[in-house]
Amino acid sequence: MKTAYASEAPTCAASTDRRAVRTRAALRDALAAEIEATGDLTRVTVTAVTERADVTRRTFYSHFRDIPDLVDAIESETIAELEPVIERLASVNLPALKAAIDAAEPCPGSAELLAFFKERGSYLAPLMGEGGDPGFVRRINAMARETITSRAMHGMDARAIPFLDYYLSFAISAEAGVLVRWLTGGMHESIGTMARLMTALMFVRPGDLYGTPIDLDITRFALSMLHS
Repeated sequence: MKTAYASEAPTCAASTDRRAVRTRAALRDALAAEIEATGDLTRVTVTAVTERADVTRRTFYSHFRDIPDLVDAIESETIAELEPVIERLASVNLPALKAAIDAAEPCPGSAELLAFFKERGSYLAPLMGEGGDPGFVRRINAMARETITSRAMHGMDARAIPFLDYYLSFAISAEAGVLVRWLTGGMHESIGTMARLMTALMFVRPGDLYGTPIDLDITRFALSMLHS
């Protein structure tokens, strides 16, 4: 009897775990659907989410305290899964980036980043859109910044360091803005097209769009910052 019980216990536990995963996924998807239906995360209720997910309120509260707790769980899980994707993107060196651009290819890792969001678009788009959680994109930006900063320092010209803090804020926010625009706009462009677009945008200067390129002497600007 003991042997039989021991062999059945893992199966039971695995079944319970699978049910929990399905329940949490159902609640996650129901939350996203309610954000789209109401247009505002703050109007989403536990009752509406549980009815849409076809689970009881008791089941909901066995997993989450309230709607903010559900939102936090989704965001924390997303950020944890996204971090290694950002790390791989940040590890791309300049020769590899130049080789990709010379071949009219996107930055290595950018397609993987876009695929990550497209695979989860059904629930990330509502959460990251206008009716979702405005703090979510800020959390993603903070993680990306922390992940990228140490890597960005390697081999950097010391004269450019004064730019780094604000450059990263600018670059990360800009990339996130384009990503959210694509995600919430229906992701009509293919991953390959968007990967090339996002790569190109980092190198486009305003004057390039009007046939009047403007060259910036970064070293001179950095020195002027030190003496201002």
